Amino acid sequence: MNDQLLVPPGYTIRTMTRKEIDLAIEWAASEGWNPGLYDADSFFSADPHGFLIGEMNHQPIATISAVKYGDTFGFIGFYIVKSEYRGQGYGFQLWNAALNYLAGRNIGLDGVVAQQSNYQKSGFKLAYRNIRYEGVSGGSDPNHSAIIELSQVPFEHVECYDRAFFPEHRSGFLRSWFNQPESIALGILEQGKLAGYGMIRVCRSGYKIGPLFADRPELAEILFLALKSRIKSGKPIYLDVPEPNQTAVALATTYQMRLVFETARMYTGEFPDLPLHRLFGVTTFELG
Repeated sequence: MNDQLLVPPGYTIRTMTRKEIDLAIEWAASEGWNPGLYDADSFFSADPHGFLIGEMNHQPIATISAVKYGDTFGFIGFYIVKSEYRGQGYGFQLWNAALNYLAGRNIGLDGVVAQQSNYQKSGFKLAYRNIRYEGVSGGSDPNHSAIIELSQVPFEHVECYDRAFFPEHRSGFLRSWFNQPESIALGILEQGKLAGYGMIRVCRSGYKIGPLFADRPELAEILFLALKSRIKSGKPIYLDVPEPNQTAVALATTYQMRLVFETARMYTGEFPDLPLHRLFGVTTFELG
């Protein structure tokens, strides 16, 4: 799409600059979405053209992300309109601009459940719920001999492992994501090969674990315990779990995590054939 798309008088839609992504994240924090402190660079690296801003008389009033992955997939997030401008069509114009940018792709999103019917009007279909659980950091480190720092694994091996869990490749995003400050990324090996990995990162409130992928539930549990044990005790931690993976739900409840939020994972096209039984923690609701 053009950098500048004229809509009703005084209202314009254009691509965000990198600095303006900080504004979108600030708005997300104000909405209670609890983004990571250092997410912006990773988000920008995923698609520098995939963040749109709506301005009224050059003042920002709405944001949305529409990130392209590969040639076939896109993901929408950061759909926020300032409260005094809601219900007047500004958000709808921005929404349509995002859909136009991702035209021809299967598009995913994690939307608030209350907005499901509105998303359905744009062709989105419910795949399943993602559930956010909140717990507490600390506990004993399992000190499992197969756990290693993810940075010790060649990136191409991590990228290859990740590919099963996402509809398209996301190399640029992953390189930035794993190198965030105040984060810990761990892998677990079996027979010398990567059999799971997870990351925990600092957020506005506490820490989020995501992603958390593993070939078997016991490996996911080891990674989960290792990650939360390496954060000072007593901090809030969050894990976003796809509800169809009941083993992941059981992992959260076993460690006294409580349900605090949920989203509707929706797609416009065929539901991606992802191994949800091995997906114990979503990477991020904003970018998938």
